[in-house]
Amino acid sequence: MTTARGTEASMTATTGEVLGGAIVHGGSGRLPRAYYVAAAIAPFLILAVWATLLPGPAAPRLARVGEPAPSFVLADLDGNRLSLGDLRGRPVIVNFWASSCAPCVEEFPLLTAALATHRGDGLAVVGILVRDSSEGAREFMARMGATWPSAMDPGDAVASQYGIIGPPDSFFIGRDGSVVSRQIGPLSAADLERRLAGILGEE
Repeated sequence: MTTARGTEASMTATTGEVLGGAIVHGGSGRLPRAYYVAAAIAPFLILAVWATLLPGPAAPRLARVGEPAPSFVLADLDGNRLSLGDLRGRPVIVNFWASSCAPCVEEFPLLTAALATHRGDGLAVVGILVRDSSEGAREFMARMGATWPSAMDPGDAVASQYGIIGPPDSFFIGRDGSVVSRQIGPLSAADLERRLAGILGEE
């Protein structure tokens, strides 16, 4: 025989209503909602923890005086391969410039003269364009009579490695491939002579 109270308890257990301050669940076997929420979130938490434990990508080598110069391989304005590694064993000036750079107009004749004077020493000059166009660069080099290779720098990748803020900026690299000195801003004749002495005297 079922009493009224028993009927009420049965109905409450079926509907999951509150009875006497407690939630009574029916016999369907359903788990609490919080369980499903936790089960849905858990895989994302595990992935997040796993990602933090994985080693990140190696930081690119930055140019510092006394350390190896960051290597690069680019295509020059004529489409030829331009690789700093190919110049190992020679003193190198890596000159960051732009056709819109006013100080570069005064700097280029100095580089031209240095290259002619020290060609027998194996001196190489390499130009890297900073936020410029290939058309503007070609016109500038032709007007200045510059004969060394220059290359565009897609995405400013090389400029970033060398910490370039703006042109002109020049790195003087010894025969062993290390950065001997750096000139931020335009080179004067005295600056160039002094910095060349640091890379030409090594045999």
